[in-house]
Amino acid sequence: MKDPITTSASHAATFRLRLANRPGTLARATAAIGRLGGSVGAIDIVAVEEGALVRDVTVDTSGEEHVRRLAAKLGALDGIELLSVTDRTFELHRGGKIRVEGKVPLRTRDQLSMAYTPGVARVSLAVHEHPERVYDFTIKGNTVAIVTDGTAVLGLGDIGPEAALPVMEGKAMLFREFAGLNAFPLCLATTDVDEIVETVRRVAPVFGGINLEDISAPRCFEVERRLKAELDIPVFHDDQHGTAVVLTAALINALAVVGKRAEDLKVVVAGVGAAGTACTHMMMALGVRDVVGCDRRGVVSRDRTDLNAEKRAYAEATNPEGVTGSIHDALRGADVFVGVSGPGVIDADDLQRMGPDPIVFALSNPTPEIPPEVARPHVAVMATGRSDYPNQINNVLCFPGLFKGALACRATDVNEAMKMAAARAIAAAVPPHGLGPDHVVPSVFDRGVAEAVAEAVVGAAVASGVAGPVPVAGPVPVAGGVSPPPEP
Repeated sequence: MKDPITTSASHAATFRLRLANRPGTLARATAAIGRLGGSVGAIDIVAVEEGALVRDVTVDTSGEEHVRRLAAKLGALDGIELLSVTDRTFELHRGGKIRVEGKVPLRTRDQLSMAYTPGVARVSLAVHEHPERVYDFTIKGNTVAIVTDGTAVLGLGDIGPEAALPVMEGKAMLFREFAGLNAFPLCLATTDVDEIVETVRRVAPVFGGINLEDISAPRCFEVERRLKAELDIPVFHDDQHGTAVVLTAALINALAVVGKRAEDLKVVVAGVGAAGTACTHMMMALGVRDVVGCDRRGVVSRDRTDLNAEKRAYAEATNPEGVTGSIHDALRGADVFVGVSGPGVIDADDLQRMGPDPIVFALSNPTPEIPPEVARPHVAVMATGRSDYPNQINNVLCFPGLFKGALACRATDVNEAMKMAAARAIAAAVPPHGLGPDHVVPSVFDRGVAEAVAEAVVGAAVASGVAGPVPVAGPVPVAGGVSPPPEP
């Protein structure tokens, strides 16, 4: 028996068909789609012609080759003419996915005179005399820059700033949808660290926070370090810390499921780039003492002479037992596997060599380090980065709420206390009665998560001393003085 075809809305296609207006024609079309593994969705009448109906048939498919096979089959059926095939994902992106809109109407002279000249001059002078009020009277206090150079985009790699733009637009949509924040993509035509830092530094007055995205390692480490040192607004590399926060939340709950303590774990990490390094540091902050990192050449150990500066620092901070060899050697007796590398890294034999009730977080996307279908019989808890399996480790559980909290308290930094507070808030969003092997993280559509994360982040920022002064709403300062309070 052939394996079933896995279809997805991300590969949905709309087939426009001219169907002879006689009984059974549409049924033959849908039956042919079903036999080829397509999943029929909406069927809409587009036009009524003499002796024929034009219909749009939307089908979830497994990919472009599947679409071609479906098109060929439909076009060959008697009484059916294939007029066009539309990729619905491309149509969703047509013209871009975000836009800038005014918040106030501009229909009269009075409205124009307040929103722009001459009225706007008084607001500018007020901000000039009281710079902190820029947060009150501009978009700065509610706006994040999404900065990338396009060198490490999703699983696509170095595809450049233009090709990265659709991803950054999607990120901006998530900021708006889940946290009510404005976000705008800045896709930079440079991979030079100095130029990236200088560009962001110069545009920073517009933004309340900087979200670094899809910048390849090890340059991303230096970019973040320098921007955090030079700017007085939050700087957060989501590929590192967003992944680490959500993974840590999942680990907190997975340990509750299997009845283990962080202090007693042996953890093996596949991939010690940006995400793997941040995940390691955050798990250690949680209490994990024994982490063994692996790259393409095997265990990252102190005796290796081929390590760059970042990996040498990683080796010094991890692997307390001095494990050497391959990842397969490292997994013997391990309690947790964290994969942030690529597909096919481990197999079922590796899982059987792990300790009792192993936890496997195979986060490579779209293809995990081991297929969940292969892993499931051998593990206690399984998580991936995909939405079509339980326990999706998705950064959207972190970054909207984290930035919402950081901007709300005008934090000058995103520190370790704020990240751990975010992780614990995400973990707590799964109620104890709902906790189980297939439910260690909340749904990405749980609207309460961002609010809970924001609240926790504000508390941690205040407690750790990085929250800025947030003025209480009151009389508006203007050039030359303070306006009187409004009359009752």
